[in-house]
Amino acid sequence: MRTYRKFGAIMALAIMMVITAACGNSGDSTKTNNGSTTTTTNAQNTNNNNSSSDKKITLGFAQVGAESGWRTANTKSIQESAEAAGFELKFSDAQQKQENQIKAIRSYIQQKVDVIAFSPVVESGWDTVLKEAKDANIPVILVDRAVDSKDESLYLSFIGSDFVEEGRKAGRWLVEQFQDASETINIVELQGTTGSAPANDRKAGFEEIIKEKANLQVIASQTGDFTRAKGKEVMQAFLKAHKDIDVLYAHNDDMALGAIQAIEAAGLKPGEDIIIISVDAVKDGMIAASEGKINFIVECNPMLGPQLMEMVKDVVDGVEIPRRVATEEATFTSEEALEALPTRAY
Repeated sequence: MRTYRKFGAIMALAIMMVITAACGNSGDSTKTNNGSTTTTTNAQNTNNNNSSSDKKITLGFAQVGAESGWRTANTKSIQESAEAAGFELKFSDAQQKQENQIKAIRSYIQQKVDVIAFSPVVESGWDTVLKEAKDANIPVILVDRAVDSKDESLYLSFIGSDFVEEGRKAGRWLVEQFQDASETINIVELQGTTGSAPANDRKAGFEEIIKEKANLQVIASQTGDFTRAKGKEVMQAFLKAHKDIDVLYAHNDDMALGAIQAIEAAGLKPGEDIIIISVDAVKDGMIAASEGKINFIVECNPMLGPQLMEMVKDVVDGVEIPRRVATEEATFTSEEALEALPTRAY
């Protein structure tokens, strides 16, 4: 009896092995270049990445911080758009420190996310960590801000504004306002974060245009770090050092709003005693413009989430994407801001 039972067990095991070989798959799981899982069979090695419809996409996003109303709107757009797209979003706030962003990006590499996107705090110093992402076969998309890397293969694409053109728009409006003036027009400038792409480019674009008129002179230029508090502080210093300021050019609305507080505290009327130009067109800035306190705003659209998610989906699906995707943006005088304000989304 023991012999028959042993023989029966052996036969049952053999039958099960035959069935498994005929109906199953004896492959091993391996990782594709974008971190998704594929199966290698004995007959064929499958190297194609899964499409976005086959798996949940994981996006790692390293944000600059929350230094302004613009940045808050940008973060909200990205988070809500990722949720709507069904992506898993790994989000980090760098608190305006490059070392925090680098740490976050390395964490995303270790977690083998499908795509990394980030808004660089400053332009330089990214090559090492971007090469680490490239070596891990994780594509990188720059959002809102660019980097100055000489090796453009380290990132796949850039989506955002043309900051130089924003500076030019501000300069063109100013030149038009003072085209018949013969006296010297004294300008003070509140720059964004030192070394950041918007600060560098908005300054360069503005200077490119105003140099056409010799009487337009920037008499002081200092960083306000894109924050309202620092904008107020620096404007207070400008007012103490210079008794005849005609124009303020602020690289964003928050710094302009802080400067308005300093101007009013000094007994002056913003928009009248000092002409104010700013960039962003967030709701608080548009309110100030509608009240005549800001004379001209160049829009910088923060609602980049939907475009970013579409780009991420295309990357995962293997669709070729452009190297640069620019956003469409408007400008607003005080009157135009008043008209646009009721329907302003941010």
